[in-house]
Amino acid sequence: MGDNFKKNMLGAMTWSSVNIFGMQLVQLIIGIILARILMPEDFGLIGILYVFFGLSTVLIDGGFGQGLIKKPNADNKDFSTVFFLNIFLSFVLYTILYFSAPYIALFFSQPDIVSLSRIAFLTVLIFPLYQTQQIQLLKNLNYKTLAKVNIISVSLSGIVATILAATGYGVWALVYQQLLFHFFRFFFFTINIRWKPLLTFKFSTIRELSGFSLPLLGQFILNVIFNQIYIVIIGRFYPIRQVGYFSQANKYSETVNAATQNILAMGTFPSFAKIQDDKERLLRVYRTLITSVSMITFPLVIFLIVAAEPIIITLISEKWLPSVVLLQLLLLANLFNPQYTINVNILNARGTSKTTLRLEIIKKALILISVLVCFHFGIKAMLIGFIVANFLAYLLSMVAIKKSLNHYYRHQVADLIKTLAISLLTGGATWFFNYISTAIILKLAVQGITFVLLYLIAIKIFFPKKLESIVREIKDSRENTEKRES
Repeated sequence: MGDNFKKNMLGAMTWSSVNIFGMQLVQLIIGIILARILMPEDFGLIGILYVFFGLSTVLIDGGFGQGLIKKPNADNKDFSTVFFLNIFLSFVLYTILYFSAPYIALFFSQPDIVSLSRIAFLTVLIFPLYQTQQIQLLKNLNYKTLAKVNIISVSLSGIVATILAATGYGVWALVYQQLLFHFFRFFFFTINIRWKPLLTFKFSTIRELSGFSLPLLGQFILNVIFNQIYIVIIGRFYPIRQVGYFSQANKYSETVNAATQNILAMGTFPSFAKIQDDKERLLRVYRTLITSVSMITFPLVIFLIVAAEPIIITLISEKWLPSVVLLQLLLLANLFNPQYTINVNILNARGTSKTTLRLEIIKKALILISVLVCFHFGIKAMLIGFIVANFLAYLLSMVAIKKSLNHYYRHQVADLIKTLAISLLTGGATWFFNYISTAIILKLAVQGITFVLLYLIAIKIFFPKKLESIVREIKDSRENTEKRES
């Protein structure tokens, strides 16, 4: 059973990686093209609207999706109940957003945003039409289908948006991109899953799931609000162009950090939930995962910080240079977010969602304090405060892990410190290339090659067994996937 669990988890993580990184790669390519065609003001306007759409999707789901994943005997009546609840909430929220459009425009001093927002918010009505099918795939660890649907949807919507942008549609190209993305997801989920809801609604299902789901809902709401708090503040008090610069920086930061977190959130929570009562086994899996993830994310984030300027200029041109320092600060702020996500998933899998809610409340309180203290000193100062808040929140999550798994602090630090030190030293060794006057693409290529070589040499010296283990697991996962497909 242990081998089957490991194989299933590796398979889930593999296809989850294909799903997230596949989507991120396509979005990155499409985003580069759109950023070269459109102006920062266009991305600023759509960035404001994302705040409301993000909050709406969280309210529609209500945390019940995770509740269905955790419930061992969830049946079609349970899924149908959550489906109809989501549909009802989507109509309520769209109505509120529709009539709030003039007030949103007034708040951000953007009168043209009224008609824009009323069309863009139609995504709120499309989202619940496929959310239940997505939850079923997650519960069954069927990330292969999920990856196919998501990658095809983001590709098709991106192609259409690129054509519209090139033909002069401006910000509307970004609006139609979002609408089509969710429409394609609905269409392809429907074709692949062929799930039909029962005409039933069980209040007992809502009551049963509420104890676990509502604390998660509070946690998700806090995440959305505070993830978007800087866009709201910048949009309210700074020119809309600054929102565009921040949005681009945040997008590239999220390409790495949010991608990793999504893989862990989707791939680890269902797997952790299956062994939630075996504390010793859970701790072994946790330590292996923490170390492996750190060996990937730490060097990647450090390199992106070091090479941020040549990356931005190469990808989206010099008109986006003000985004460079914002990108560096956001990357640093999210350095420990993958580890924080793993900690939260462990706690949620053990049924202590109230603990994770408290963690999120404290984290958001720290962010709010940092905003209030640093607001008058500018955008960069606010992001420095964001870094401090995130680091403190991760330390608090370590305390919660210590209590839940009896995992000593010295062991938690030992799982991270060598990889972090190697990544920082390697980054420092390649930082001086920024001061060499040469072609941007050549500079970026030399930095990248030098960083990778130095890091691999260091890992080979200090983690020979770990490197062999990771290579072996990747090879085994690939062979298992090929066997299942054949």
